[in-house]
Amino acid sequence: MSDIPEAIGTASEGGLFARAISRESGGSSTDADGHFAETACLNCGTELVGPHCHTCGQAAHLHRTLSAVGHDLVHGVLHLDGKLWRTLPLLAWRPGDLTRRYIAGERADFVSPMAMFLFTVFLMFAVFQAVGFTTPTDIAVPDMKQIGSVLEKEQADLKGKRADLLTRLEATKDEAEASKIRSAIDKVDQDIASIETGRSAIEGDKDGKSNLNITIGNPAGSEFLEHLNEKWRKNPGLMLYKLQSNSYKFSWLLIPLSLPFVWLLFAWRREFKAYDHAVFVTYSLSFMSLMFIALSLLAKAGVGLGWLFTIFATIAPLHIYRQLKQGYALSRWSAIWRLLVLLFAIFIVLSLFLQTLLLLGAF
Repeated sequence: MSDIPEAIGTASEGGLFARAISRESGGSSTDADGHFAETACLNCGTELVGPHCHTCGQAAHLHRTLSAVGHDLVHGVLHLDGKLWRTLPLLAWRPGDLTRRYIAGERADFVSPMAMFLFTVFLMFAVFQAVGFTTPTDIAVPDMKQIGSVLEKEQADLKGKRADLLTRLEATKDEAEASKIRSAIDKVDQDIASIETGRSAIEGDKDGKSNLNITIGNPAGSEFLEHLNEKWRKNPGLMLYKLQSNSYKFSWLLIPLSLPFVWLLFAWRREFKAYDHAVFVTYSLSFMSLMFIALSLLAKAGVGLGWLFTIFATIAPLHIYRQLKQGYALSRWSAIWRLLVLLFAIFIVLSLFLQTLLLLGAF
């Protein structure tokens, strides 16, 4: 059961990536160097009259060599035919123009939004691995019995203090002093109750199961939360690794999670379709991945956390504002209020995404 989410994520990742880098190939005789000597298209059989088949679009001159495999991989991932280098400057400086031109039908010069998203996500996690920004795997699991013993001793001390206060209360005849002692007793009672709740959450019930899910507002004792809590308690390092791995494999979920919020910003503007919003969101996420790459490299170079946060908090909203204003041809005020709403929506999207990752990590 634990491998199901990982398998689904891997399949999705592989399918999308394969689609992004897939190249057509044909079968025919080759010369000694592995070059096809075709006069007709190897895919559909149409007679060739140029560098590409005018019927199916397959390249006219193919290679059956090992170097061709490397060329296909590099070309497919990076689009080194020029698309990447034409896309990146616009994505960085004029993201709205890129979005609008792609929606309008200018596809041959630019990397598609999904291919760009996949490329940046793969690159981001590769850079994270290279610079050492990975989840720790050697997290020590706390000794719950030892913690429980400490709480038990603290609780016993509080009960002794309560007994002393009761003795003083019985002995005093000063009403003002008695009032202070009663207040102190109430405070001690609250501390005892808090420690008892903590002990119940840590030590569990009579069967040894944690009651943490009960203490966070789930009186029914959800079996799912119990299962999730037990997995985090037993092996937090593994759970953090699965959280990071799933965030990489299921990063594409950020697109459908974001679409409803962008659609709401333009619900009364019928000229903008769901496809337009999908292009906007996907290119925006691609840029954010590239920015995280740059920030991680700056952090590795020794730039302080304060400066990194300042850079992110400045560039990210500015980029979204420019993409909104240019991509949807908005006035300055229309772009600003939509930016403010979208920034709030981003926290909701990230919260939903994190909850999804926690759900996947429970199995």
